[in-house]
Amino acid sequence: MAICFELVVNFGDDAEAAQAAARIDPKPWVLRAGAHRIPLHRPMLAKGGSYIELSILPVAVSWGCGLDGSLPRFQLTAAELTELGNQLYELLAQFRGYVAAKVGWDPESFLDPAELRSEWSDELNDGSIHGLVLCEKLHAELDPSADYEAFQPGYLWIPYRGEEPSNLTTD
Repeated sequence: MAICFELVVNFGDDAEAAQAAARIDPKPWVLRAGAHRIPLHRPMLAKGGSYIELSILPVAVSWGCGLDGSLPRFQLTAAELTELGNQLYELLAQFRGYVAAKVGWDPESFLDPAELRSEWSDELNDGSIHGLVLCEKLHAELDPSADYEAFQPGYLWIPYRGEEPSNLTTD
């Protein structure tokens, strides 16, 4: 089973916006992580239930990711993963037309509006899903009590606090 560090974006049913985001050329996007320079895999589009999902993964960062093939995995600290995460949010800031997005280890479960309502309502309200970006419309529908901040025009978020040391990091 793969455990992926990635940017995942829910575009709802906006195929045009999803395809525009997927066309971004990842070649100039070589991310920094401490002394490492890490390229991105080509963006992947998939139908995730009732919505279109875009995933962007840094090369050789995830555990057991088929996209990496036999490449040796970068051994990264929590601080280096946080540096990667912040750069993935910079990439997200270039996209338009999405409903929800998040960077982290397997963040897909936080992007389905139905699951946010039923499974994650406490976390939405206490602001503990740091890094979750919501479009203003979904934010208004969910009406969380936590103080979300502006991410970019039309989007709100609980700011990304970075990654913590764990069994997925080298520290």
